[in-house]
Amino acid sequence: MGNGALSGAVIAVAGAGGPAGRAALLRLAEAGATVIGSDNDPERLAEAVDAARYATGGATVTGDTVDLLNLEATRDWATRIEKDFGRVDGLVHLVGGWRGSETFTRTSLDDWDFLEMLLVRTVQHTSLAFHEGLQRSDRGRYVLISAAGASKPTAGNAAYAAGKAAAEAWTLAMADYFRKAGGAEGPTSAAAILVVKALVHDAMRADRPNAKFAGFTDVKDLAEAITEVWDKPAAEVNGKRLWLTEKP
Repeated sequence: MGNGALSGAVIAVAGAGGPAGRAALLRLAEAGATVIGSDNDPERLAEAVDAARYATGGATVTGDTVDLLNLEATRDWATRIEKDFGRVDGLVHLVGGWRGSETFTRTSLDDWDFLEMLLVRTVQHTSLAFHEGLQRSDRGRYVLISAAGASKPTAGNAAYAAGKAAAEAWTLAMADYFRKAGGAEGPTSAAAILVVKALVHDAMRADRPNAKFAGFTDVKDLAEAITEVWDKPAAEVNGKRLWLTEKP
């Protein structure tokens, strides 16, 4: 296991059952962290946790089925982590989803209702549940994964881009909380945004062997970038958009 900035850290990963979550669980465990994943699919979560444990030779990787759309359930999760492990040093937000339309005029507000819950409400709940614990940490980090489309929305992506933009704004407000809490000496914890165009993983490449996925970020590279947020001082990453793709 690693002996760097994440050695001995306790990191929660929201949305741990998907391809990006699986990669994050593995990489964080490899870096020496204790990792607690959550997902709304118990079977998918168990598979991701077992895979990370096996690949790292028995690292401490656990999973909790948590309804992140329920604020009290999310707060209970954060409290339980601190009680069980003595601290919480990070929350990585990988809850995602996408819906789009052919044109702006065909945008369905049902898509907004769906995406607002996944992309915005889960950010609100996890940040409100974890921010005090992260501030108590000497290396607290809240890491949001966002999309380049939030900065340059396209006509058919109105609901998705608006959801991502709202999630970014909420995360930046949390960063301001950390900035103010740090006072004259600067923040000791940070909220940062990793921006991708889109994500790609091995199964996608296998399904579409001729696709180029130009500008996409591999989930393994995303996982590496997540760990690197802890390598830098809080002041360098707090309130920053860290681009993993070309800026639009």
